[in-house]
Amino acid sequence: MEQFDIVIIGSGLGGLVCANILGREGKKVCVIEKNKQIGGSLQTFVRDKVIFDTGVHYIGGLEKGQNLYQIFKYLGVMDNLKLQKMDEDAFDKIVFEGDENEYPLAQGYDNFINQLLKFFPEEEAGIRAYCDEIKEVCSKFPLYNLQKGGSYDDKAGVIGIDTKTFIDSITNNHKLRQVLAGNNPLYAGKAEKTPLYVHSLVLNSYIESSWKCIDGGSQIGKMLAKGIKSFGGVIKRNSEVAQIVEENGKVTHVTLADGSKIYADEFISNIHPAKTLEKTKSEIIRPAYRNRINNLENSISSFTLSIVLKKDSFKYLKHNYYYHDVNAVWEGDDYTTDNWPRGYALFWSPSSKSVEYADAVSVLAYMKYEEVKQWENSYNTVADENDRGEGYEEFKKQKAEALIAKIEQKFPGFSDCIQSYYTSTPLSYRDYIGTDDGSMYGVSKDYQDPLKSFISPRTKIPNLHLTGQNLNLHGVLGVTISAVVTCSSFIEPDLLIDKINNA
Repeated sequence: MEQFDIVIIGSGLGGLVCANILGREGKKVCVIEKNKQIGGSLQTFVRDKVIFDTGVHYIGGLEKGQNLYQIFKYLGVMDNLKLQKMDEDAFDKIVFEGDENEYPLAQGYDNFINQLLKFFPEEEAGIRAYCDEIKEVCSKFPLYNLQKGGSYDDKAGVIGIDTKTFIDSITNNHKLRQVLAGNNPLYAGKAEKTPLYVHSLVLNSYIESSWKCIDGGSQIGKMLAKGIKSFGGVIKRNSEVAQIVEENGKVTHVTLADGSKIYADEFISNIHPAKTLEKTKSEIIRPAYRNRINNLENSISSFTLSIVLKKDSFKYLKHNYYYHDVNAVWEGDDYTTDNWPRGYALFWSPSSKSVEYADAVSVLAYMKYEEVKQWENSYNTVADENDRGEGYEEFKKQKAEALIAKIEQKFPGFSDCIQSYYTSTPLSYRDYIGTDDGSMYGVSKDYQDPLKSFISPRTKIPNLHLTGQNLNLHGVLGVTISAVVTCSSFIEPDLLIDKINNA
């Protein structure tokens, strides 16, 4: 019989960080991953000898002393990461159909203000008010700042503010409003819904400092895994948890798809809470809680174009592009077959092969799950390859051509630089990441009912815990902090913060 102190279901970033932290505390940990490759959205893949990221296109907060730097230092990851700092005058450029300007979002708050003032010289008061509010909101989340203490009361005054309403309140300049909201695909922003705290916590980390992983973000997962194993932990790949078994008020073991059982004292699920409950047959979890979790709205998914560029055909750029149709910053997910895509996010992939030229670019455009629903009974991963059929391939080809045509408007001649391209849809997210509808960022947050989408890491079963992007915040920083929150159920929180800060 296999017995561990803690079993962690899913090897996404949240699961790996939990395993690394708890392994350091002397716990015997087992991480169970259904796929061949660990890491969830940290995964990379190779096409035509070129590396592509699936999710980690850039990371904030990695300057010495900043929040993610400090946590990664504690986790033993920071010193060996191959990083490239993005353009300090523009980590992101916001661009619009019919407007030749490229509006920069810069690193460092003073620089952020100064770069925008070049385009909006009359708007200094509004831009400063925006930055002050972002910093004020972030100050209400002590753990985000690796500080002790804090309570719900601290956050109560800011979690009920709507992002779009706030941005509209600080300026009457329509274009500036659009620019300040321009990279909202980072958090699948929706007008009159997305809370300002989500916008603030995400944007602040990139304004503080912005980075890309050279040769892909999977290096983070590999280093975390190496640490887990060095503490005596075990990682089981190609192993899907079929059932989480509760007996006499506690989870005793998980049963895998092959029928084998793994026992532990404590269990952490890094998979979507709805999928966790689906696998947990227990009357302790009340129907009301199940209904609440199952009825939470997930954020939208994406169509992704992974482009291999011809050698030395396109200069490498140290910033990303967020392109929008006129006035469509908040409406990118409101599209028809005829006007898709209404925008896209374009990420250059830094490679150790060349500094001057790009060899790869990833382009993401919102896509609703309904568009691929007719193929939802198919399943396809590297470990379990299946053909979804000619209709699916034709669908992807049409979407790729429409997206390339949109990119061509901004970058004339771009299509001539393409050597080959590869596509993925919401079904790819579903099969690899494990959300039923292929959601990019899991549970969607709503400022009008903020408590509804706050999910505690504790469940009614005392030894079953949750972690991952659905709890507090998505993204590398958000998921890492969520993992720290989960581990606070096992380690005295102030002690853990001290250990991180003293790393």
